[in-house]
Amino acid sequence: VQLQASGGGLVQAGGSLRLSCAASGRAFGGYAMGWFRQAPGKEREFVAAISWSGGSTYYADSVKGRFTVSRDNAKNTVYLQMNSLKPEDTAVYYCAARLARVVVTATAYDYWGQGTLVTVSS
Repeated sequence: VQLQASGGGLVQAGGSLRLSCAASGRAFGGYAMGWFRQAPGKEREFVAAISWSGGSTYYADSVKGRFTVSRDNAKNTVYLQMNSLKPEDTAVYYCAARLARVVVTATAYDYWGQGTLVTVSS
């Protein structure tokens, strides 16, 4: 499966962005999807994940209550709605897929998008 992330940009603190990750190739509906981010000088970290059905979602503590992950299997797309953004949310955001149950560990994901940059100004 090929993944294409989009929707990043520059936003002021307190603002919102919605990231999209479009998948092509194999049947998207069977894949668990994750969002990860990497800030300059830091390691990649888990942000959110969603099961293949959308019935289970997981969030990092740092984004819980502010970010929402969702998916539309008919459109082969997963979304990350980001509200109340903070400067510490600044990072390159990556979507990832795995053909198994949803997990929060980056190394467990087999397919990765190219990343989209989110910059939150104070």
